[in-house]
Amino acid sequence: MKMYRLSPNTDVKSLFEKMDVTKEGKAILTQKARLNLIYIKELRTPAANILKQDALSIGADLAVPKETITCKDKFVDAVLIANDKQLKILSQKEKIQPFGLKELAQKLGSFILTCKDSFEVMGVVNANEDSFFSGSRFRGENAIEHINAMIEEGASIIDVGGVSSRPGSVGVSDEEELERLKPIIDLIDAQKLHEKVSFSLDSYSPLCVEYALKRGFSIVNDITALANDEVAKLVAHYDATVVLMHMLGSPSMMQETPFYDNVILSVDDFFEERIAKAKAFGINKIILDVGIGFGKTLEHNLLLLGHHAHFLHFGYPLLVGASRKSMIDKIIPTPIEDRLSGTLALHVKAYENGARILRVHDVKEHIQALSITRAINKIF
Repeated sequence: MKMYRLSPNTDVKSLFEKMDVTKEGKAILTQKARLNLIYIKELRTPAANILKQDALSIGADLAVPKETITCKDKFVDAVLIANDKQLKILSQKEKIQPFGLKELAQKLGSFILTCKDSFEVMGVVNANEDSFFSGSRFRGENAIEHINAMIEEGASIIDVGGVSSRPGSVGVSDEEELERLKPIIDLIDAQKLHEKVSFSLDSYSPLCVEYALKRGFSIVNDITALANDEVAKLVAHYDATVVLMHMLGSPSMMQETPFYDNVILSVDDFFEERIAKAKAFGINKIILDVGIGFGKTLEHNLLLLGHHAHFLHFGYPLLVGASRKSMIDKIIPTPIEDRLSGTLALHVKAYENGARILRVHDVKEHIQALSITRAINKIF
């Protein structure tokens, strides 16, 4: 008899199929195979003691401060350690418990996640001269040539923008933004490129959004997450998809000492609010973007990428755009033109942690890196 340790990223469902495990066995074993670590903030101490005992009774556990059993403090932070099957059981057991455990029970079920191994690469085209990476700047026919090249390389979405959102940037009028975008949008429409891939507009201008949606664009990548009701109305009217991105403040000041008590919970609360707004306007096609670099320190960005799978509980595709961003330079000083390797490392980790869409400047390299990562995770 011999044995070896499997990677925690192993696609156990596919592994069980390869082993010819029964259908019933696969359903049961898949729930047991993945361990969840769930951070619970400000749990009432009596609730922590009840949850600890209930978790232990089914083979799970709850990490709590040492004085929890004495109820020395009114609230404690805790970490629940449980597989999917145990989460299901606890989500039922705690429904009849007091001290706020009924509310916790309702949320536990949403943390039973299924990470899809598929991915989409969103290529970037900027029509403005002040985007932070010069390699993404194109005009007119040159933009179309670059778009066709990215399609050939494997991009399934092309994101077109006309205004820089880099830290410290200042916006322009809707009219000036449209003047930059119009030549590219018109060429995309004339050549019917939207029949090959999906096109996204990186804008929060109602004027620009309407112009693009009328001409075959189907995604609005809104860094303000529908702050403007007119944009929400347009997305709903054209039955488009919206990317809801988290940003602290505005691009002109978002990097001025950004602070969060807990960045993951803050972004989570933001998504909950903006998803509700989108639905109120009749928008159902939603993508979530935690906004790497938009009002975040290096630590905030790393936390969001490291615990990115948390946001799968909303049930919407997750997008990450860390391409060539300054967080790479903060880890190891690197000029923008040399940040491809760092970008690939960040995006591969984001993909392994649940991101399905990667917004990138370098399509071919990402298709290769993500395809290889997926292949490794599916080999047993």
